[in-house]
Amino acid sequence: MAVRAPGVVRARLDAWRTGSVHAQWAIAASLLALIGVSLVVSLTNRGLMPLTAYFLWLLVARILLSFRPLVLVASFDAVVGSLSLVLPEEMTPLRWVAVVEFLLSVALVLYVASRSRSSLPGTLSEVLLVDLKERLQAQGRVPALPEGWDSQTAMVASHGDSFAGDFLVADLRDRRLEVILVDVCGKGTAAGPAALQFAGALGGLIGAMAPLELMRAANAFLLRQGDEAFATAVHLVVDLDTGAYQIISAGHPPALRWDLPQGEWLIDNARGTALGVLPDPELHVSQGRLFHGEALLFYTDGVVETRTSHLDAGIAWLQHTALDAVGSGFRGAARRIINQVDSGDDDRAVLILSRSPVASRDRQPI
Repeated sequence: MAVRAPGVVRARLDAWRTGSVHAQWAIAASLLALIGVSLVVSLTNRGLMPLTAYFLWLLVARILLSFRPLVLVASFDAVVGSLSLVLPEEMTPLRWVAVVEFLLSVALVLYVASRSRSSLPGTLSEVLLVDLKERLQAQGRVPALPEGWDSQTAMVASHGDSFAGDFLVADLRDRRLEVILVDVCGKGTAAGPAALQFAGALGGLIGAMAPLELMRAANAFLLRQGDEAFATAVHLVVDLDTGAYQIISAGHPPALRWDLPQGEWLIDNARGTALGVLPDPELHVSQGRLFHGEALLFYTDGVVETRTSHLDAGIAWLQHTALDAVGSGFRGAARRIINQVDSGDDDRAVLILSRSPVASRDRQPI
């Protein structure tokens, strides 16, 4: 029996984590029984079970239960807790104040719970959000690249929020790297749900469709969402054998390419229309080749735009800042760049894909 107890507890805990109705009502029944036992103890010896104990049951119920079971348990707790104070002794003004405060606390807990848009308990809702965030971050990691290539990303949500409208999805197969950097309309938590949904859609399309078809499918997806859902995006495909690349821009700030002979960041000419705006967006394509020691830099508008500066001025600033950032090498340059961006009210992301330099070989492709 002692051996089975941990297994039973674990099974109950796993059932609660699923948020199932059966598990919720099972926990509610357990709490009702414990509250009833508390009343018996209170009537026998108030010192062992004061009114504060019923606050504890209320807190536990709020953590573990969804709204409907919570209403039952909280209501029962309110009645029993009040009776525990009223029945044993003659009521005094101080005791009436305690009862009123307790009932107001129960009402406040129920009100807050009723405002939740999730059908899950508060703790499970938090766990779900964290899991979704981690899935989005995992999907946005560029896979480990073969020798001779390196990638790095740096992302900061506006105001330090946990969720942001900037994200990327990546796919690597047959030495062909495909990356999409996206900036969803909105900032921080306001853009988080839309970014999460759009990231899931792009994650299913990347690698399965030709780049232009993928971008048009993404545009159609956003148009179906309505509610003025739109985003800017840049799509990159790189042949990791030859260094040949293709960039498709959909309203995104222009990419920068580190040109080794000139020793500067050059502006790529890919332009286009944001996704989710027009049924047939204008998508421009640029092509080139990364030689040893060269790199591509992608970023979102939060890096270069402010309320007081123009986009062109922001890009010029980024060219200068990125030049300084790669002075000690590409490793860590994305973080050094984003650390130089003034904290503002927009999400910020930087992605750098670089090809390692080769001694005694200057601009010679593999």
